[in-house]
Amino acid sequence: MHTSSSVQIDALLEPNEKLLASLETNLDEALRFSSHFLFLTDRRLFSTRDGKEWRNLEGLDLAREEHGGVGRIELKSDVLIETWRYTMDRDADAQRLVKRFSGWFEEEEDGAIEKEIPVSSLTLFRLSRFAKPYRVALFSGFMLTLASTASSMVAPYLSMPLMDKVLIPFQNGIPIDRTRVAFYLSGLFLSALAAWGLGWARTYLLARVSERMGADLRVETFRHLQTLSLEYFGAKRTGDLIARIGSETDRINVFLSLHLLDFATDLLMMLMTAAILFSINPWLALVTLLPLPFIAWMIHYVRDKLKHGFEQADRVWSEITNVLADTIPGIRVVKAFAQEAREVERFAAANAHNLEVNDRVNRVWSLFGPSVTLLTEIGLLVVWIFGIKEISDKTITVGMLTAFLAYITRFYTRLDSMSRIVSVTQKAAAGAKRIFDILDHVSSVPESANPVPVGRLKGEISIRDVAFRYGSRRILRGIDLDISPGEMVGLVGHSGSGKSTLVNLICRFFDAAEGQILVDGKDIRSLSLAEYRSNIGLVLQEPFLFFGTIAENIAYGKPGATRKEIVEAARAAHAHEFILRLPLGYDSLVGERGQSLSGGERQRISIARALLIDPRILILDEATSSVDTETELEIQGALENLVKGRTTIAIAHRLSTLGMADRLVVMDHGKIVEIGSHDQLIAREGAYYRLYQAQAKQLDGEENG
Repeated sequence: MHTSSSVQIDALLEPNEKLLASLETNLDEALRFSSHFLFLTDRRLFSTRDGKEWRNLEGLDLAREEHGGVGRIELKSDVLIETWRYTMDRDADAQRLVKRFSGWFEEEEDGAIEKEIPVSSLTLFRLSRFAKPYRVALFSGFMLTLASTASSMVAPYLSMPLMDKVLIPFQNGIPIDRTRVAFYLSGLFLSALAAWGLGWARTYLLARVSERMGADLRVETFRHLQTLSLEYFGAKRTGDLIARIGSETDRINVFLSLHLLDFATDLLMMLMTAAILFSINPWLALVTLLPLPFIAWMIHYVRDKLKHGFEQADRVWSEITNVLADTIPGIRVVKAFAQEAREVERFAAANAHNLEVNDRVNRVWSLFGPSVTLLTEIGLLVVWIFGIKEISDKTITVGMLTAFLAYITRFYTRLDSMSRIVSVTQKAAAGAKRIFDILDHVSSVPESANPVPVGRLKGEISIRDVAFRYGSRRILRGIDLDISPGEMVGLVGHSGSGKSTLVNLICRFFDAAEGQILVDGKDIRSLSLAEYRSNIGLVLQEPFLFFGTIAENIAYGKPGATRKEIVEAARAAHAHEFILRLPLGYDSLVGERGQSLSGGERQRISIARALLIDPRILILDEATSSVDTETELEIQGALENLVKGRTTIAIAHRLSTLGMADRLVVMDHGKIVEIGSHDQLIAREGAYYRLYQAQAKQLDGEENG
């Protein structure tokens, strides 16, 4: 929460009132920016928008929803009481507010405010499902860890008789028994050799398993990401998603391959050491373990502090990644508007925020490590004091104290190592939480449980009383339209009239809020998504090309296409001639997003890509708006033959490009207002006539200018 907002809220708090959570509700009902605050205290829920407050929260429910990149908080009982809206950069605060509200009654009874379950104890355990395919290898690794740890415990135990039965008697004038010395030294060497070999095998085996678990996690996250609807991506930043799949999975992988292995080894070592210590001298063992409760309390205390810190650090790091993801692809725009200094300032601000958050975390962590070390040193000092007393009382031998000190040194070394894993565990837990935020997200365009086989569509489209909302805005209402197989329909209307939204619903990028869309008499929600979309060819207003060759981009929708098929598609899109003029022809590399090509060239490759899959339904979303007049004429000439026998829906701002459409559908404010041919609509002198006249005047003005 920003300092300024904290001041505003603090001014509204009553004496001794404790703030639990707050949210800036920065959108009004019309989705215009308007800053207000909704905050929860130990006494009430209060909104600064209209000064309303609710003190008796029993029977009320606070729910959070997300739709179309807009977040919504709803206060309900049996009916909806109040609604607040916000942009998705405030979503973390919204989730915290809802979570605190749900635990408000428990907190009121117990008088506790901080009652969150550590994410490390829950989220990291969820990674276990990725371990199931490697159960045998993991069990083998555990047994190797047990064996190698046991081998490393032999040396201090052998030092006890070596001291008491060889070295001390030698100091008292008794000759050294060389056979006994050879036996003890051989045992020390063999135990060291066994610990080395078993440790190497354990590390190699478990590192291989953790690498594969990390790889599976990345693939599963990316695979699930591909199943999510466009609505999800509209509410996320590219840099944030890249950071989650990249750096977060890498952090989890390092935790699994290194730190978790060390933690398991340390834990086994401590348990075995404790068992041996109690077998040697129970009272000395109890004294030795005296600092443990204090260290355990410190670990618990610091863990909660670090959890919040690392979660915030991850979000701030995403801010840095987002700046990079925005600026690098848009570097041409940055330079065109001379905004380099502004972008550097934006990056520096995000970087400074990152430093600020990490400094807070480091202040806690820097105190923790030395404190644990101090307690372990005190523990060793106590052992020395108690041990010397026991030797003076002839209760234990010097060899026993030596072995005890060797074991306890290892014990505290492992304890110190385990305490340091708190930091990496919380980092991994925070990363796992962000990964599972993706994996837990359910697509708003779900696959049918029993999808109807699609096969080769005829292309008949029936739209029945369809309505659609984007956030709180109603985009479409009462849309009824029938399109025959092989018919070309042109969608026209002012910007924002709902043309692209209707096309997105037909492609099932979104699902209609009301009504249904039928293709060949079947509700598209009952069809297999992949099979259905394989029958659709889509050409966007802004063509997107992947880094690769021209041929690979054309064949993107049909990776197994032959060179002959690729060339035929390019010819049909009037792209063949300019491709041959490139240095390597169809094997020429295009830059990222195709920036080495002109807009018209990218568009023709995009059209060829759509044509190669021979779709039954062809969607042209402003397909010729970014090309020059000459290129537009070439594409139009190709389309005249290509649309025959194929259901085509074309959106165009330039009405002249829809001359070959069988019908024109005129949309205005989310409704169909006119349907007919060009001549019919001109004769009516309605909405289409006004559009046509306005565009004609604009063209005349451009020519005269």
